[in-house]
Amino acid sequence: MTSNADTPITPDDRARLDPVFMQVILDAQAQAQQTQPAQSGNLAAMFHRETVTDALQGCAMLIAGWNQGRVDEAGLTRAAKALRALDLTDLAGRLENLRNIAAPQD
Repeated sequence: MTSNADTPITPDDRARLDPVFMQVILDAQAQAQQTQPAQSGNLAAMFHRETVTDALQGCAMLIAGWNQGRVDEAGLTRAAKALRALDLTDLAGRLENLRNIAAPQD
């Protein structure tokens, strides 16, 4: 289902910007998977796995939306929130910039 807040992407923009979009997504996925729990113990490991899963599912939602010609806002929010929880704040910001990937550049 497409949210009203999703950013539409034209087929031309999608073709032109696909390498950039996918590089950000692949980087987010790889870095999320390389993180370690902030503390030791089973509970910390469980929450860490859940947060990594949220980041990966958000990225999957973004890819699915991209394939449908939009930047999925729910996926973007989910992935960025998880990346921030994993202390990947800069990467979360890069991901959020995908909202404006097709905006005209000055």
